[in-house]
Amino acid sequence: MSQDVVFQDVVSQDLMSQDVMSKKIWIVLQHREGRLHRMSREAIAAGQRLAAALSGQAEAVLLGAGMESLAAEASGYALAAVRVIDDAKLASYTPGGYVSALAPALRAAAPDFVIFPHTYQSIDYFPRLAQEVDAGLLPEITGFDDATGELLFSRPVMGGKLVAQVRVKGEGTTLLSVQSGAFSADAAETGQAPVEALASEEITSDREILGVEEVGGDQIDLTKAEVIVALGRGVGGADKLGPSEELAKLLGAELGASRPVIDSGWLPRDRQIGSSGQTVAPKLYLALGISGAIQHLVGMKGSSTVVAVNKDPGAPIFTVADYGIVGDLHEVVPALTAALEELSD
Repeated sequence: MSQDVVFQDVVSQDLMSQDVMSKKIWIVLQHREGRLHRMSREAIAAGQRLAAALSGQAEAVLLGAGMESLAAEASGYALAAVRVIDDAKLASYTPGGYVSALAPALRAAAPDFVIFPHTYQSIDYFPRLAQEVDAGLLPEITGFDDATGELLFSRPVMGGKLVAQVRVKGEGTTLLSVQSGAFSADAAETGQAPVEALASEEITSDREILGVEEVGGDQIDLTKAEVIVALGRGVGGADKLGPSEELAKLLGAELGASRPVIDSGWLPRDRQIGSSGQTVAPKLYLALGISGAIQHLVGMKGSSTVVAVNKDPGAPIFTVADYGIVGDLHEVVPALTAALEELSD
């Protein structure tokens, strides 16, 4: 089936029965090593858009210990407030600690929507949080549309092969997570938000952190790359990667790949982009010899600028490309490299 097939689905909570002027949106920000996660800025962009659509207010929520600098960073966005739960028991993430901190605050404030970046951390605890506060749960949204007067959220189903449109039903709070790359971090509006303490009850953790180890420390985290040169089956083999690697070096880019390249062993598994690999949203995505199967597109469609090179003018990759070059990548890549070298001289 094509990616244009759309299903109607329903989750708990009703939207339109309430006064839209009263809508309150919370955005729970994720951070690590004293810096906001990239996807936190994407979540801010999503929250700002949702607040504008509902004539409501968006507020950020930060949890942790020693949050002054992070709160100052978050206050640089156009938000009604940055609310902080600062407690030594939140110095290290635990699902129980985050749930016990957020649940009382959610019950007291009763925001209409609470937005989370869709990361391994958030999906570890926010379903449990939804159960704790009896809230609706809408994971991994990729967008929303209110053109018909009814707010419909989009989310991938069946491994990204289909897109479901979901409306909320009932009353109360809905927790939702935003898929990586679905909203551009650059779209988050800057401003000056007041920082306020967020009251919470006694925080309890359900586990003790004995230590943190980086799994696969030598593996590449493509989600942090600003420029990616992605290779598809059209590259032709591991012995033909040289020109593409040279182009990537000139661009200061990381190499990525579609699944056929990985399955063929031409590049290591940590370079895979798509529904069964990494989801990326670089400023520039250069797709070389990639046809554009939906499983790959869901992993890179949030890229700011997509340039595609493919011999087939009907390749699906061109439907998401900002710039398309119909041609043999083995001719185009050397030409691009030569042009870049000439510009750098």
